[in-house]
Amino acid sequence: MNHKGILNKGICHKGIKILNKISDDSNCIYWLDNTFTAFKSIDNILYLIYSNAKRSIISYNLVNNKKINEIKEAHSEQITNFRNYFDEINHRDLIMSISANDNNIKIWNEKNWECISNIKRINKIGRLYSACFLNNKHHIYIISSNNNWDKTKETESIKVFDLKGRKIKEINDSNTTTFFIDSFYCDKFSKNFIITGNSNSINSYNFDENKKYKKYFDNEKSKDDDHYSIIIFKKDEKIELIDSSCNGIIKIWDFFSGSLIKKIIVSQRWIKGICLWDDDNLFVGCLDNSLKLIDLKNGNIIQNENNLIDPILTIKMIEHPKYGKCLITQGIKEINIWIQSINFVLNRH
Repeated sequence: MNHKGILNKGICHKGIKILNKISDDSNCIYWLDNTFTAFKSIDNILYLIYSNAKRSIISYNLVNNKKINEIKEAHSEQITNFRNYFDEINHRDLIMSISANDNNIKIWNEKNWECISNIKRINKIGRLYSACFLNNKHHIYIISSNNNWDKTKETESIKVFDLKGRKIKEINDSNTTTFFIDSFYCDKFSKNFIITGNSNSINSYNFDENKKYKKYFDNEKSKDDDHYSIIIFKKDEKIELIDSSCNGIIKIWDFFSGSLIKKIIVSQRWIKGICLWDDDNLFVGCLDNSLKLIDLKNGNIIQNENNLIDPILTIKMIEHPKYGKCLITQGIKEINIWIQSINFVLNRH
């Protein structure tokens, strides 16, 4: 299958292949992760949520391949990121939209696309490159970050807001330029943690105790090393962090000890979005306009889809009712859906 402007002939002979192009009007002004979100809603709709250059929020049905809704001029500035979260208490899906330049977060109720929260000017300096949800004791919070390149001014702390937009607290010792932020609940400690991808390091914070937990730092390869995406990989009692960085290396860390477990050289150029396909294999989007599948056990590149029209910034895995396990990827403008090829399925069984 050859798609004009996407792949050369003969490339999609194994692994995954592009099924179709979902959109060519999506828009990314910064090369960040979570430029879209994809999820199955409480109403059993398989959603893709993304934005275009007109600052619209577009909801798209990934099963019948139709646009459901469009909120025009949803933000005053370009929308840079999305996150989603299921609110169990109120039985609703929440959508977070972020505009980095004006440090604005909006929370939407997917059911009727009512804007239930509009948090303005979160940071006085720099940009808001990433934010996430965190559920603590049945309270849903919004966790923000700050990316600041003005060395004459101190980077602002991680801030915690409730769904009404009221600032609850700031996280201590978190004044670090941040590209990526996420949260997760640790069953071992029965505590919530915040993870940040920063310049030269990754940090984790204990949410309840409001203090830094660990700093993950590679002495050999950390100079000018910005971390753009992090996967929290929980398996049994073990928790690992898998991160992408601008030096072209995938790094795997032990969450509890902070030690570096493994480094896998993937590219000579920046790595952006990453996504686990299963416990052993990782998809990686690279600045050389390629999508690579990495065997995490031996560090081999087992599939390399190159000659894409632009770098892949965000990769998400979905379970499609017709095609099974699929990937959704976004470059600077295009969003594509990828499916497993027949040869790959046969070779894996």
